[in-house]
Amino acid sequence: MKKVGGISRRAVIVGGGMGLGIGWLAQGGAREAPAQPRSASTGEIWSGEYWAKKGAVSLSMYRKRLGQPKAGAPALPVLVLVHGSSISSRPSFDLTVPGRGEYSLMNVFASYGYDVWTLDHEGYGRSTRTENNSDIASGVEDLKVATEVIARETGQPRFHFYGGSSGALRAGAFAVARPERVDRLILEAFTWTGKGSPTLTKRAEALEYFRTHHRRPRGRDMIRSIFTRDKPGTSDPAVAEALTSPYVPTVLSNFV
Repeated sequence: MKKVGGISRRAVIVGGGMGLGIGWLAQGGAREAPAQPRSASTGEIWSGEYWAKKGAVSLSMYRKRLGQPKAGAPALPVLVLVHGSSISSRPSFDLTVPGRGEYSLMNVFASYGYDVWTLDHEGYGRSTRTENNSDIASGVEDLKVATEVIARETGQPRFHFYGGSSGALRAGAFAVARPERVDRLILEAFTWTGKGSPTLTKRAEALEYFRTHHRRPRGRDMIRSIFTRDKPGTSDPAVAEALTSPYVPTVLSNFV
């Protein structure tokens, strides 16, 4: 397995690739983070669930770090992971692929000493399902209320952000709206205008459907197609099968 900055590429590439920026962050690009993963003897990875309120919408939040937070303990650097339009937060960033090693980006960065957070945007995962479009502007509002919860729980005023695909657009737009909350920002696989994107070109063929529906089906075949539609053979099929498990909440998503 090829290494990126001394750690397994599998450890930092979840599903379709997290990019060199994540590898840089893992190796101490954040000045507060340790340079090497901590061993299991220094503490088990602890997880917690939280909720943020955006009006009547409840947003599910998830957190992982080494050891349970304790009053008076030094704060850890915070990393916020922002999911894209096809799959909700925990399948994106805390996936288990049996027999394939570590695919949880949350576990990897928790082991590096980060306090790692993610959230399901409106209409995704465990968050409130609405008839609204979960577009980029809505995602910015989600991040505004979620980061208030993170600031309260961690005592940190600024966080590192990683966003993939449309999650990169959400994270980037949030950084413009709330620059005081952002330390380092990593944007990966975003299409920006979408010009020349094979996936968006294909999606445009269903424009009339998109104009009249706020959701698109995310069945198992569609999730599998994410791994084969552009460059077949470049992804591990076991990842697609893990994502299509009946225990993974990815059946529906809102449009962006």
